[in-house]
Parts: sequence; C-alpha cells; structure tokens
Amino acid sequence: MCRFLAYKGRPLLMDEILYGPKNSLICQSINAHEMEEPLNGDGFGIGWYTHELSDTPGLFTSIRPAWNDRNLRYLAQKIKSKCFFAHVRAASKGEVNESNCHPFHYKKFLFMHNGDIEGFSVIKRYMRRELSDEIYDWIRGQTDSEHFFALFIDNLKSVSENPGLQDIVTAFKKTLARVAEMKRENGAEGCTYINCALTDGKHMVAVRYVSDTKEKASTLYYAEGARFECHNGICHMVDAHSPEHAVLVVSEKLTSIEKDWKEIPTNHMITVDEDLKVEIIPLIEGVAAEETKKAV
Repeated sequence: MCRFLAYKGRPLLMDEILYGPKNSLICQSINAHEMEEPLNGDGFGIGWYTHELSDTPGLFTSIRPAWNDRNLRYLAQKIKSKCFFAHVRAASKGEVNESNCHPFHYKKFLFMHNGDIEGFSVIKRYMRRELSDEIYDWIRGQTDSEHFFALFIDNLKSVSENPGLQDIVTAFKKTLARVAEMKRENGAEGCTYINCALTDGKHMVAVRYVSDTKEKASTLYYAEGARFECHNGICHMVDAHSPEHAVLVVSEKLTSIEKDWKEIPTNHMITVDEDLKVEIIPLIEGVAAEETKKAV
C-alpha cells in the first residue's frame, strides 16, 4: 500500500502540505500511522498544474525515498499551484523504477493509486487486450495501478471526447465493474482495493473502493475550508467564512485536529467541481457485488 494527497483550492506552496503538518506525507513515507507496514520508501512523485503555461501538468518522479530527497524539498519550496498531487510508494506489483512511480500522467490527466488488485497477474493480459492501440502503447510500467488507469482512460473516451465531471464518474464506475467482471470470468481470486485520485486540473475525483465488503477498505479522508495553513508547525484547515475555498483528500489525516477531517465512506467517491463544490457519491450498486457473489 502507498500514501497520497490531492489538493485543489487557492494557490498554495506545495511545501506547506508536504512538509508542514505533524503527520505530513513526507513523515508518512517513513512512518505511516494507518497501515500495517509503515514504510513507503520505494519512490515518490508530484504532479501540479500551472494553467498560465499549459493545461497539461508538470510531473516529477523518483525512486529515492521521499524523506531523503533534496530535490523534492527544493522543488516543494518553489511550486505554487491551485491543484497538485503527491504520492509516496510502497511497491507491491512492479519493480522499483520511475515508470512505476505515481502519479501517472496522460495528456491533461493525473492519476494515483493506493491499493491492490489481487489476481492482477491472471487478468493482466485480458486488461491489455481491451485497450486501444494508443493506450496500449502508452503504458510504460508493470503496475496494476497504471493498467487500471489505462482502462479508465479508454472507458472515458468511450463516454465522451470532451469529458466533464459526470463523465469521469461514469467512467470510474464502468472501469470498476469491468475489472470485477474480468476477475470473475477468469477465476482471479482475491479482493480489489482501489483508493485513487484523478484530476484534469479543473475537476478532482477520489475513490474509496473494496470489492469484498467483508474486507476493510484502506483509509481515505477529506478536509474542506477557506484554506489550509501552517504556522510554526501547527497546521489546520481554516473554516470557510471567506470567498476562498480549498479541498484536500488524503490517505491519512495530516493533523490531530479531528474536526478538520471527514472519512470518505467505503465504496463512495468524492467529486470536486470547478467551483470547488464537494459531493459524496455512492460508487456501487452492483459493482462490488460482482466479486462478492462468491462470498455469499
């Protein structure tokens, strides 16, 4: 499993979130609190948008541990953005190389994942067979995460050539359902854990999904308010009593201020539109059931 954070709101210096909080993502790279194995040292990645320059995001990945990378510390102090992703990796599927580091990037989209598609080795070739030639050739790594993203992109294209937020929601549901079907059709055993986040720089979506509801989904939280602030190591989300607004989605709570954080329910997704309006949407009626049929 891995850890990640996704931010959308007023322009914010990346350093404030990556390094400022007591339980920052950098701290989680060496000592995560809400996972069995606390170490996430198999690389990291950051992605961000500067719309004044381009609609496509900037991206920096490395196989070095995030807690010991001077370049990351320097870049985080220089990148200010309205929308950015950050991810620290604990390798499960796929070797430790930059091609397997998150976030993954396709045109204007960024995607990152914390989870595991158990039985991926059984369905991998079937997933690849369903991909368009363009997306098949786009894949560079070996992870279940990148293959899930590839399948999602093709599904999104089938929904709309100019997708909006609702199209993204539809494509996620379609992709989860198809993975469940492929596992059932090919006898792939085990559970599917998908905690992921996706953005096109304007909209943001995060998913908390587990195919077998008898299993515990990985943690996923969000905070929203006027802005996220850190002063002398004390960080919190300022209440939304101003025109400003910000939304933060995280694998683990960054601070001990419980009122700042809301848990995303299992098998739900959170959507953030261009105006930073937040909505929690049930992911499945029937998606998870595809894999839980065998357990009934």
